[in-house]
Amino acid sequence: MRVLLIGANGYLGRFVADRLLADPAVQLTALGRGDDADVRFDLASGSPGALTRFLDAVHPGVVINCAGATRGGARELTRHNTVAVATVCEALRRSGCGARLVQIGCGAEYGPSQPGSSTAEDAVPRPGGPYGVSKLAATELVLGSGLDAVVLRVFSPAGPGTPAGSPLGRLAEAMRRAMQSGDGELKLGGLGAQRDFVDVRDVARAVHAASLSAAQGVINIGSGRAVRLRDAAAVLARVAGYGGALHELDGPSGPLRATIGHPRSESDHAAPVAYPYPDGCGSWQQADVRTARDRLGWRPRINLEESLADIWMEAACRI
Repeated sequence: MRVLLIGANGYLGRFVADRLLADPAVQLTALGRGDDADVRFDLASGSPGALTRFLDAVHPGVVINCAGATRGGARELTRHNTVAVATVCEALRRSGCGARLVQIGCGAEYGPSQPGSSTAEDAVPRPGGPYGVSKLAATELVLGSGLDAVVLRVFSPAGPGTPAGSPLGRLAEAMRRAMQSGDGELKLGGLGAQRDFVDVRDVARAVHAASLSAAQGVINIGSGRAVRLRDAAAVLARVAGYGGALHELDGPSGPLRATIGHPRSESDHAAPVAYPYPDGCGSWQQADVRTARDRLGWRPRINLEESLADIWMEAACRI
């Protein structure tokens, strides 16, 4: 099976590439903006015609799109998350390769949900910020393209390689600094949010399964369990061997309050913000993952403690 992987050098893409390379039946070609890609191509600025010619030459059976942006203003997010996907869809429609498309979506497309509830794929999306809007627009383009396509809505990925600007990355960095300086207490803010964390290696397994399946439409990829960031911080402290006290700061001005989900750009800070969490998902998110189980045969295998241990190992190496 020939697979074209777009965004192989990104956070999710790296693990998807590793998973695919471990399958001897897969012939993998990586397309991206970096020098390490097999083929350099910028989806946000490249033409559908140029991508079509490449697809006709390589003739992949599956195209997996892990590319996109999580930071920046509305214009940048739209270019990299929506316009780029429009280019992929149009190129696939023009090409004679007949490839299946696996698009990586995001739980932020749903927006806030009722605390205690699990969000299923038939929920009406109400993204609360520009990131979720740009990803939802991409999903709608894929679903309306007429292609053999599936969108995996990944909730909150965690594990090795977690970006330092993410909530769990910020937690690990704050703890590393406290241990390095010998602080007996760690004061953190914004720990009340609850998110559905899923290990990035489990996400890669889901992508692999989706590329081999005939499933179409939207499929949630998560753990099926919301975890309060406060509880994740306690687990991280135990994993790290931090014996100090954890104190949660009240109010929205705590150092982690502005990093729930996807950090905003400087231009975003200059304008009024209509939602209390930068990812636009409110205080609670939990995925209903029954569709992934039924249609992909997929279940998460790696628990949050193992994911946090890997995050901490990388953070500790910076001491």
